[in-house]
Amino acid sequence: MSKFQRFLYITFIFFLLNSGHALCHTKGIRFRSSKGKHSHRQSTMTGTNGSEQQFMQWVKFVGSLNHSVFKTAKNKLFPSYTLTVDKNPAKGDFTTIQDAIDSLPSVNLVRVVIKVHAGVYTEKVNIPPLKSFITIEGSGADETIVQWGDTAQTPGPRGQPLGTYASATFAVNSPYFIAKNITFKNTTPVPPPGAVGKQAVAFRISADTATFLGCKFLGAQDTLYDHLGRHYYKDCYIEGSVDFIFGNGLSLFEGCHVHAIATLTGAVTAQGRGSMLDDTGFSFVNCKVTGSGALYLGRAWGPFSRVIFAYTYMDNIIIPKGWYNWGDPSREMTVFYGQYKCTGPGASFAGRVSWSRELTDEEAKPFLSLSFIDGSEWIKL
Repeated sequence: MSKFQRFLYITFIFFLLNSGHALCHTKGIRFRSSKGKHSHRQSTMTGTNGSEQQFMQWVKFVGSLNHSVFKTAKNKLFPSYTLTVDKNPAKGDFTTIQDAIDSLPSVNLVRVVIKVHAGVYTEKVNIPPLKSFITIEGSGADETIVQWGDTAQTPGPRGQPLGTYASATFAVNSPYFIAKNITFKNTTPVPPPGAVGKQAVAFRISADTATFLGCKFLGAQDTLYDHLGRHYYKDCYIEGSVDFIFGNGLSLFEGCHVHAIATLTGAVTAQGRGSMLDDTGFSFVNCKVTGSGALYLGRAWGPFSRVIFAYTYMDNIIIPKGWYNWGDPSREMTVFYGQYKCTGPGASFAGRVSWSRELTDEEAKPFLSLSFIDGSEWIKL
């Protein structure tokens, strides 16, 4: 292959892996009351039948195992080589995680395991688009912590605010990423209600086919930016105050503990599905929701926002209405918010908003297994 051919090949891969666009995340935390509620009731009811038909079409679609813009996922499980990170230079190959990542080839096509020994690593980490097949493995989520303290209003290199997207302590932009037994933390304190520019991301995943096993994500507003792609979270702990799981990914959370630290009013999710053509949504299965404050299960960041809780324990912090329309009653006709066989004092469906639903067995089925994210293709535990 000539140098010119090699250049064209690398350029093509770059544009393929980097084809997704960053969402402009400008949401605040102000909860506005809906005006003209009764005037919208009739339009909401007339849209019910059409919405139901759209949903059942989507139910069939998500079961078709055709979620990805990529070809069939081919994960590389077994490591080709292993690197170690330790704060003591005598005990590891590198003293920072970023240095270990920077040592890899610009285009990485083999599985690399980076074992991070116990310690608190105060650094901002970024994995670029072409460094695929990276595994970050800690010595235990309570023993290995990566932390930083940027917010959306932190000045960037050119003096302009970073914005939510760039505030992430740990950012992944390449596919086939795996994280095990490690904590990702944003050290920014819980902001007061109505604070501006305090979005502070602990972890951002902006690529397809990522797996998280036994990890912790700690922050306040906007902790986990599930930006885009198919993702699997297993036995993870996610902590925050407002919209602390947000983005437009297609993601399954299984056996996870979601914990709120809101001082007054908070929200677990802000799912960003912006079109009925977007094949995205969050599904929480066999999870538990605990914490402080009065908590919404989700806010309709995207007009077609989609979130499901199944077999999930909910503490008594859940606001009876359950869901918030982002101050836009028109979204009540297009969002899809559902529960299925949830338990606990906060799980009662009696007080939920009329535009959420208690799922039937048929409606719930596509959301309950790895097939929701084509897991049989790429998840190899």
